[in-house]
Amino acid sequence: MNILILEDEIPAQQKLEKYLLEYFEDEIYYDWARSISEGKKLLSENKYDFILSDIQLLDGISFDLFDEITINCPIIFCSAHDDYLFKAFNTNGIAYILKPYSKADFNKAIEKYQSLFNQGNYNKLNSDTISNLKSALQEENTSYKKRFVIKKTKGIQLLNVTDISLIEASGDFCIATDSSGKRHTISQTLGNIFQQLNPAKFFKINRSEIINIDFINNIESHFKNRLLITLQGVKEKPMTSTSITSEFRKWLEQ
Repeated sequence: MNILILEDEIPAQQKLEKYLLEYFEDEIYYDWARSISEGKKLLSENKYDFILSDIQLLDGISFDLFDEITINCPIIFCSAHDDYLFKAFNTNGIAYILKPYSKADFNKAIEKYQSLFNQGNYNKLNSDTISNLKSALQEENTSYKKRFVIKKTKGIQLLNVTDISLIEASGDFCIATDSSGKRHTISQTLGNIFQQLNPAKFFKINRSEIINIDFINNIESHFKNRLLITLQGVKEKPMTSTSITSEFRKWLEQ
């Protein structure tokens, strides 16, 4: 198997080399380029099964190289810049691992390559696969709130949205409860917060409460077509309003 690594940082290149050798075990061959000019020369002289590519190279971005030379093999992008994601998938991109990535992230991307391309046969990519990649990209590329800045008596704390189990309205501000049960004050209204959250993860179950689907432990029926929800880190069980229950059930099945 012949692989091209486009990576300007030496430690990152060494990391990719290590993961490649550990994953494939069998003998593999790879070339390494740190710049567009080096990559252009290698691509004009060699054929590769796939490319591992950073976005930022020494003399520009890798997309400039791919725009100039026709690439006939899939690309796995390895970058710290998630804002390039959309353009990555307009080339031959099949996966995008965000730095600092783990060995598990790397292995998952290689497994995806093997699954989609049957050990490097790029022609195996069909319209359904392309459609699925675009759908995944649209979801991943949508910009939603990632964290809130919380003012505490001892300073400022960052609260990651992924750690929030429940958000409750409290006048002109809100109380967010994280998965460990800690409560945090957010100086925004519930409506304003809800507009910033990923609707695939968060649902407004009544006028005053938003829940995170990732922390639902149990759901039980209640009177008047309402549902009681047990959330991780939350003592009291929030309840859906009667008018929302039907929509909530549909949302759970998406």
